[in-house]
Amino acid sequence: MKKLSLLLLLLITSLYAFAQNAPTVTNKNVEKQSFLGEPYRLYPDDKERQQNDQEMWGQVSISMPGRFNSEQYLVRNVTNPSLYAFIPEPETATGTAVIIAPGGAFLSLAVQTEGLEVAKALNAQGIAAFILTYTLNETPVDVNEYGAYVSSVFAAKAKGKGPDTFVSQAPKDALQALTFVKDNAKKFAVNPQHIGFMGFSAGAKTTLMASIAETDNRPAFLGYIYGSMKALEVPNDAPPMFTAIALDDGLYGKGGFGIVTAWQKQSVPVEVHAYEKGDHGFGVGRPGTTSTGMIPQFVNWLKSRGL
Repeated sequence: MKKLSLLLLLLITSLYAFAQNAPTVTNKNVEKQSFLGEPYRLYPDDKERQQNDQEMWGQVSISMPGRFNSEQYLVRNVTNPSLYAFIPEPETATGTAVIIAPGGAFLSLAVQTEGLEVAKALNAQGIAAFILTYTLNETPVDVNEYGAYVSSVFAAKAKGKGPDTFVSQAPKDALQALTFVKDNAKKFAVNPQHIGFMGFSAGAKTTLMASIAETDNRPAFLGYIYGSMKALEVPNDAPPMFTAIALDDGLYGKGGFGIVTAWQKQSVPVEVHAYEKGDHGFGVGRPGTTSTGMIPQFVNWLKSRGL
């Protein structure tokens, strides 16, 4: 298991933020089971996936001058998609469940700031949470080669010429995760009709594409957090959507709200929260900004819908 490189910073903050601030980063390895617990494999009968599992886990500490400090865990080279369950105390459980898809440009997953911290916040409100590690692009095993690769990808993206890193398997993994939680609803003490998605950045795109796919396996709701706001075709049976973004987001903050209009055109319920500050990757909320209200607002939205 290799340590993660400094370039992983690019996967959890906007390119603008990185360009304007000189970060201090240290890395260390970590055993994954000590962090998220034991996984539920989404394809347990796929022997090839089980035998060729090459996930790489690590911890990165980031200090951004004048902005924020963070220590978080990341995972890359996911080929064996999994769920990690976080179940609230029985006396507080509402029966609602959220499948959380962390971001990371389909090159890594921010499983702490957009995974564990979100799960804990939802558990505190009686909501069951399942962190999804979905299929990612393959990246070099050698940490120096990996750093060079990530650097080249994001340098191109900064010039508007970056490759499309979207992984078409990822939404399929999300739908498989939805099926798994529905099939095991009794085990996890959740209502199979009250299971939805919450995705962040690349995870937002993953859950969005799963939510509007040609399938009868619809989530009960979609939490769409700092994903692209561009318009797209939406089926009339799309799930209700809660979306949140910071207007100073260096990736999507100035892209308008076309996706909201797309939901409205189909008369599907949608709620929008646009924060003045928070940048990209604020997770459960950037301290000192109103983005810290995102989780409470999401929970209140669920309650207003009887979830």
